Amino acid sequence: MSPEQAVTLVSQAIWVIILMVSVLILPSLIVGLVVAIFQAVTQVNEQTLSFLPRLLVTLLSIILAGHWLIQEISDLFIFVFTAIPSEIG
Repeated sequence: MSPEQAVTLVSQAIWVIILMVSVLILPSLIVGLVVAIFQAVTQVNEQTLSFLPRLLVTLLSIILAGHWLIQEISDLFIFVFTAIPSEIG
């Protein structure tokens, strides 16, 4: 395997990881920030108030983006497996 091919494979894998994490974590991060601002303004310091909305948003993002996430990881898997014969031969 040439260094260029290895870098291409690693960069595509890292890109898929970044996409998957951003789709799952960023909505939860935004909701957590909004809830934290709400808690700071109202001086309500309840831990479950920040946990439950983030959990629900994360589950909702998995439901809405699950098909796309599986497709992205499948495309990477197919890319790796189609590249194997050219690397061996």
